[in-house]
Amino acid sequence: MLTERQLLILQVIIDEFIETAHPVGSRAISKKGTIPYSAATIRNEMADLEEMGFLEKTHSSSGRIPSELGYRYYVDHLIAPNPLHKDVKIIKSIIEEGFYEFEQIVQMSAEILSELTNYTSIILGPELMETKLKQLQIVTLSPQTAVAILITDTGHVEHRSFKVPTVINPSDMEKMVNILNDRLTGVPIVRLNEIFHHEVAQLMKMYIRDYDRSYEYLQEIFVYDHPVKLYISGKSNILMQPEFNDVGKIRTFFTMMENENEVVNLLRNSQHGIKVTIGNENEVEAIKDLSLITASYQLNNDQMGTIALIGPTRMEYRKVISLLDGLSMEMTNALYKWYQLDE
Repeated sequence: MLTERQLLILQVIIDEFIETAHPVGSRAISKKGTIPYSAATIRNEMADLEEMGFLEKTHSSSGRIPSELGYRYYVDHLIAPNPLHKDVKIIKSIIEEGFYEFEQIVQMSAEILSELTNYTSIILGPELMETKLKQLQIVTLSPQTAVAILITDTGHVEHRSFKVPTVINPSDMEKMVNILNDRLTGVPIVRLNEIFHHEVAQLMKMYIRDYDRSYEYLQEIFVYDHPVKLYISGKSNILMQPEFNDVGKIRTFFTMMENENEVVNLLRNSQHGIKVTIGNENEVEAIKDLSLITASYQLNNDQMGTIALIGPTRMEYRKVISLLDGLSMEMTNALYKWYQLDE
């Protein structure tokens, strides 16, 4: 059990190290107005905190740095809940404008997060296996090509180009779009190909001339290889952190970030609310020297996606937790409004 004095000293040391990235000494702390103790008293308490595992001593300095245990205690016990972070208002104003699809909001949120924090931001979009087709449009680009625009009930927009058989005229194209919307609206995205093949194809044969010749081109529209959308911003931000200078670790991190499946698996099982994993608490080798903070956004209490920031263990936890908490709330509200408009 830490004393009040030890709690204060630990908090000041961690705050100072987060800000400067330099080991913190007792003399420097004693000069701060927030610490009413002598350098000798602080030095003794720092020695005790080190012995308990909350601080570590570096070889190159007489100062101390927080250990992973120290950071864990700091996150769990020393950070007071903050009001909605002011920077979340930027994203909130974008959402309230109503000019953007949900997918665009997700992309902009990832970019804004990385800019505000100088960390790597990742947002796992609503999983397509949980989403349904809201509307399908087909736009003819030339006599031989067209693009199908699929809009889901979560605001995701997918564009699929395909060849237009010469036997399909504008009248047939209009009939196809009407049939597809009539039969596929409300169908889960991952079942579109199945329903199209077993139900819609037979119906179209009754109304579209030479439909068999068009089938092979149309079915490509409904094949989904990637049921998850991933938005990453600020991958190179990690290079700006002074403690991140090991070439091998940098290579391992960037290799993981280039592997979409690894990143998705890192976030997919995130719990509701805010979760902070520090250093070796992370199961993935590439981020065992980093911290990962995640927050989920929901629709009707069902988790639809995950927001995450990856940075050094010397992360600005208070700011980041406030940001992610506010952003998850705004994205949850945006999803709710999208569904309300759809009803």
